Amino acid sequence: MLNPFSKVDISFDDFRQSAKKRLPKLLFEYIDGAASDSSGEIDNRELIRKLRLKTKALINVEDRSLNHKVFRIPSKLPVGIAPMGMVQMAGVGADEALAKYAAKYEIPVGVSTAASMSLEKYAEYSRGYAWFQLYYMADHVELEKLLNRILKAGYKTLVFTIDVPEVGFRPNEIKNGLTMPFKLGPRQIFDFAIHPSWSLKTLLHGAPKFGNFSDTNSFNRNASRAGADWEFLKYLRDHWPNNLVIKGVLNTEDAKNMKGIGVDGIYVSSHGGRQLASAPHPIEMLPKIRKALGNDVQIFYDSGLRSGEDLVKAYALGANFAFMGRPWSMAYAANNRHGIDNYIKYLCKETSVAMAMIGRRNIEEICFDDIFWN
Repeated sequence: MLNPFSKVDISFDDFRQSAKKRLPKLLFEYIDGAASDSSGEIDNRELIRKLRLKTKALINVEDRSLNHKVFRIPSKLPVGIAPMGMVQMAGVGADEALAKYAAKYEIPVGVSTAASMSLEKYAEYSRGYAWFQLYYMADHVELEKLLNRILKAGYKTLVFTIDVPEVGFRPNEIKNGLTMPFKLGPRQIFDFAIHPSWSLKTLLHGAPKFGNFSDTNSFNRNASRAGADWEFLKYLRDHWPNNLVIKGVLNTEDAKNMKGIGVDGIYVSSHGGRQLASAPHPIEMLPKIRKALGNDVQIFYDSGLRSGEDLVKAYALGANFAFMGRPWSMAYAANNRHGIDNYIKYLCKETSVAMAMIGRRNIEEICFDDIFWN
């Protein structure tokens, strides 16, 4: 029987607070954290908040749909799952759950090179809706082995992330002693001990680890990737036959050069504010990059989106498809699949209400005329 006094998580802030109570401190702050003083993430969120949607009256919007398309493939939700490393930190089974939600709603799920489940299992559980997110690899022999593995698993989209020449300076990770694989000292053991709902379940299933590598030393999340350059991008374009998306773009000239090389998608993102606090705000760069590229290239967006109204704002500023990262992890950390079910339920309701208020019946109708800066 439903407890009438039980708390119901509805908003991102609700899920975040529940996740904070359930997760060990070092894991919560890994998911929640950003670069340096977090000002980049905070300021981008504030800009999104200040965006206003233009309400319109007496338009028949009785028949509304949240169905959308990404690379001409229909989806049942207007939001995808951004690539996130080590999602298993949010809870046992998180990777499998996200992949299965991707299959259920026919939306893209980003598979990080640093995922805690193998790319093959992601492809299987998502029923082909997985996109593989690639970091720079200087060893072309190993790179081609990985690309062949990705192709063999059936991936149709490769997402090359360019905003990690070095891993961002994240003070909380240093303070909390977070390492991969986990190295437990007295502080970490105490942290886990006072969060038994996460720790006991994890103890039964084993600590999170990199799912794409059998040897834990085969992938170093802190390794320098500063060798990536335009020649590497051309090499990648020549060696990847399917959709190629470049993630972490915050510069219009870079975007135009990428279009010239023949990429299929530009992914406007600040890595959730986790790389450089002083980087351009992605929500400001989205319309500028759209204007610079025209409509010939698909533009994707993540960073700072938390609600249905946020999604509508991203589409109004020129995104072809929007993604979220932290909200999925926080919802799962808060209450496993029940948390994600609730998050989707209320996210869809808010998105639909926002569309009704601005007189739009589907995602394709949302445009720049629907928005202005406060």
